[in-house]
Amino acid sequence: MEKIELLAPGSPAPDFNVKDQDGNDIRLSDFRGKMVVLYFYPQDNTPTCTKEACNLRDHHALLVEKGFVVLGVSPDGIKSHQKFIAKHSLPFTLLADEGKDVILKYKVWGQKQLYGRIYDGVHRVTYIIDAQGLIAHVIQKVDSAQHSQQVLSWLEMEQA
Repeated sequence: MEKIELLAPGSPAPDFNVKDQDGNDIRLSDFRGKMVVLYFYPQDNTPTCTKEACNLRDHHALLVEKGFVVLGVSPDGIKSHQKFIAKHSLPFTLLADEGKDVILKYKVWGQKQLYGRIYDGVHRVTYIIDAQGLIAHVIQKVDSAQHSQQVLSWLEMEQA
């Protein structure tokens, strides 16, 4: 199985224009001046994706206090995102990347394996983008139950 080649820290984060759960156009450049947690996940309402989203929800106030904006990206559509947000009271924006434009720009699409079956899909990867629009950090081994803590631990190391 081939390994995906992610974008490197220090490189410019590719801008995008995609719809959020309410059908609004969202651009990465709209968030200049803020740190962005851009997290990619395979599918709404699956067990691991739900665990990850709920962990981010439970620590969202602290993430915002520390200066982060949280954006979730999956190939699910607007209606799926609306249901996911309503069911789990998610306080952050989900981007409906049905055409996989953002997913491909951030190089998180590739071969995966589940129960011995190899298929193409979205890799669970998080990019932390700094206020200048550069990739500051990449979390490739996301711990869905501790995702917020992974982000906050990185910030603590940066500030030390």
